[in-house]
Amino acid sequence: MNEKPISRYLPQIALLSAALIWGLSFVVIKNALDVFPPMYLLAIRFTVAAVLLAAVFHKQLKKIDKSMLINAGVAGICLFAAYATQTFGIAETTPGKNAFLTAVYCVIVPFLFWMVGGERPSIWNIAAALLCLLGIGLVSMSDGLSIGRGDLLTLIGGFLYAVHIVVLSRRCNNYDASLVTIIQFVSAGVCAWVVGGLTETFPPASAFTGDSLWGLAYLCILASAVAILFQTYGQKHTSPSTASILLSQEAVLGVACSTLLYGEVLTTRLLLGFAVIFVAVITSETKWSFLRSRKKAHEGADA
Repeated sequence: MNEKPISRYLPQIALLSAALIWGLSFVVIKNALDVFPPMYLLAIRFTVAAVLLAAVFHKQLKKIDKSMLINAGVAGICLFAAYATQTFGIAETTPGKNAFLTAVYCVIVPFLFWMVGGERPSIWNIAAALLCLLGIGLVSMSDGLSIGRGDLLTLIGGFLYAVHIVVLSRRCNNYDASLVTIIQFVSAGVCAWVVGGLTETFPPASAFTGDSLWGLAYLCILASAVAILFQTYGQKHTSPSTASILLSQEAVLGVACSTLLYGEVLTTRLLLGFAVIFVAVITSETKWSFLRSRKKAHEGADA
């Protein structure tokens, strides 16, 4: 019996849905920061997401051991650092710029793996890094060749996301992905509650209005728990190059949502910078292997 077309494309639909959810989340976070301090926003987000995922995968929680707890906990601290820096960055820049500047982590990852003893970056990775630097300059540099505080924090956040990916790969690759995600959210949530308690004032009850609660629900349920599940399912049943392309649409969708919902003005220079960074991400993640595969397929068909 032939597989139904809709079933065949479910993994790709799941990945693109995750990218759309995350793309819209940049605008949601920007608006939420008008009501909630950054650390408490992250604390609530991580805590609720951890509880939701623990409820979904409660039968697997007994598989958690000391080794998994320690390694995933360290990854969670790295995740917290990345999210925190990115969130502080978006408070001082636009959602669209935050989306694309965060995406530079894709280009940084191969070089971090090289630094910790992994494979030497390929010519594709080097080309992607050079393109990315050009794109960052177009997006972030002012006429006086200075970079705004929000853009700088976002770039640091992108670097920390790359660190998180390397730590996750080296420490947690052999563990159950859902359990690692839960432990990470718990670890990151604890960090956010502690830092928030030391540096911020918890928002008053009046801050929890209908609009702000919808924003929180979106970040906690869709942008954290649901999107992670979509990503895990999609990547499991899709080739790495296809998954990378679909997930990289997060930045493009982030700009689209920022333009439509936040009113971000896109200049020619910004658009060119976004395009260059996007090409850099695709180059680093896929090395354009999907084009070479398609060419071989056509050559085989013509033979």
